[in-house]
Amino acid sequence: QVQLVESGGGLVQAGGSLRLSCTASQETFSTYIMGWFRQAPGKEREFVSAIMQSNMRYADSVKGRFVISRDNAKNTVYLQMNSLKPDDTAVYYCASARYGAEFDRDEDYDYWGQGTQVTVSS
Repeated sequence: QVQLVESGGGLVQAGGSLRLSCTASQETFSTYIMGWFRQAPGKEREFVSAIMQSNMRYADSVKGRFVISRDNAKNTVYLQMNSLKPDDTAVYYCASARYGAEFDRDEDYDYWGQGTQVTVSS
């Protein structure tokens, strides 16, 4: 059973930064698409960013502010979040998908972390 464990969430003022981390137990981590999604209260879960090898994708709402990266030697994916806004407040989830999946389609992801809360105050 694959486990994904997120960390790095917290409370930050608008304009601040946070870095989320997600460590996976997959033995073949480097072959998986790793994605970040978020869900705000009363809203549906939405795509934030994903990475596979050198291919990265971002939601328009975070483009230019968030940076995704991965360290395959550590089985870890990161999400550096800069210039945070109150609208970024949500539970952030890490997920993994097999090669060939659509980066931004949550139903294509096979494994999910438990989520980490990010709260941005105005």
